[in-house]
Amino acid sequence: MSQLTHFDAAGQAHMVDVGAKAETRRVARAGGHIDMAPATFALLRAGNNKKGDVVGIARLAAIQGTKRTADLIPLCHPLALTRVAVEFSADAAANRLYIEVTTETVGRTGVEMEALSGVMAGLLTVYDMLKAVDKGMTIAGVQLLEKQGGKSGHWLAGKQQAE
Repeated sequence: MSQLTHFDAAGQAHMVDVGAKAETRRVARAGGHIDMAPATFALLRAGNNKKGDVVGIARLAAIQGTKRTADLIPLCHPLALTRVAVEFSADAAANRLYIEVTTETVGRTGVEMEALSGVMAGLLTVYDMLKAVDKGMTIAGVQLLEKQGGKSGHWLAGKQQAE
């Protein structure tokens, strides 16, 4: 395992100095899902929740979550995102809603945390909007799926090493 970068030689937490790194195009893709009761899933699919369009509002929350990552994660650099894409898909057999968030920037540090924060904000918004009918929903499978750019190059979940 490589050296942890968020600690100095004395073991104190610090924000990594990225000033000498080259600016490159950086992309990250993350995903996760929320499982719910069949009746809750039917309500979600019908789109008649009294709080409004659950998926539409969760999409906006995911985008907002990417933009606020540095406010939530103490050692993240504030980034100028150049693109955020949010995709939802449903698995009716499992009563499961999937989310995938892709973030992009041209900069000196990656956008993995932004993609992951977007996933969590989107899923938490789904929970918030449906909790009145199903407090037993579970959020799971949140993970980085892919990253591109920077010194470490291309990484894809499930692959042994970067390409």
